[in-house]
Amino acid sequence: MKTDPYFSRTGTKWEATPRVDPVVNDASGPLSSEEVTQYQQDGFLFAPALFSSDEVDSLLTEAKSMAASWPEERPGLIREPNSEIVRSIFRLHKHSDLYKNLFRDERLLGRVTQLLGSEVYLHQSRINYKPALNGKEFFWHSDFETWHVEDGMPRMRAISVSLLLTESHEFNGPLMLIPGSHETYIRCAGETPENHHQQSLRRQEYGVPTKEALELLTEKRDIVAPKGPAGSIVFFECNTMHGSVGNLSPTPRINLFAVYNSVENALVDPFCNQPARPDYLAEREIEPVQ
Repeated sequence: MKTDPYFSRTGTKWEATPRVDPVVNDASGPLSSEEVTQYQQDGFLFAPALFSSDEVDSLLTEAKSMAASWPEERPGLIREPNSEIVRSIFRLHKHSDLYKNLFRDERLLGRVTQLLGSEVYLHQSRINYKPALNGKEFFWHSDFETWHVEDGMPRMRAISVSLLLTESHEFNGPLMLIPGSHETYIRCAGETPENHHQQSLRRQEYGVPTKEALELLTEKRDIVAPKGPAGSIVFFECNTMHGSVGNLSPTPRINLFAVYNSVENALVDPFCNQPARPDYLAEREIEPVQ
């Protein structure tokens, strides 16, 4: 285990260690050299109003329809803790032609393939619903820590794309990121419980940073929360520390997510003593997005 550069959840204390993978595997694409440099430095890029209001309207209608009609027997629907309110729906690319076509859109695909420098496939897709007054927080975490430990993603070569289906403002729990945090890997304390995903998707308690770890990551950089109209996009690196507070506003915050992983970074056995998470959380069959 200790030969794994990104081992985590193997002791009682947290540790910080530098990443050993490049942030950018640059190829040609739509991003300017300045944008590539910004992504490399900050670990994310914000593209306001990349999609039109008409496009967003259809995507939002689909999101609401899925929440209202998702079959109870189908895996992938997650409810808020201590509530029946829908929190997330996973594996959209297998259950919605509209979203499957969206994830092939060159505005998304061109940027992620440029930064990852290879063909990509969808590791995961989901909608996060944060209904007005009832949407709960997502605690600070690095996606890669979970994907590595629980899914077996070998290296940091994946990008999350968050498309705002509603306006994101300071009152409805916008996505928060720590610029530069992608350069430091936080090894978390504890041990992965059995069937951890059944609890963590509602409220995550393992694989999250301590107060001291967050103080380290924010020592020289301030937390940022990209805000903007529906149709805006946040592209963020798989190890960028992020989270969001609850929604106490009278307007919902609904975000559509796609996680693109390099085809050269296929999943292996999880880096913990538990079985791999279900396919609706981590695709194990590589199907390149064309």
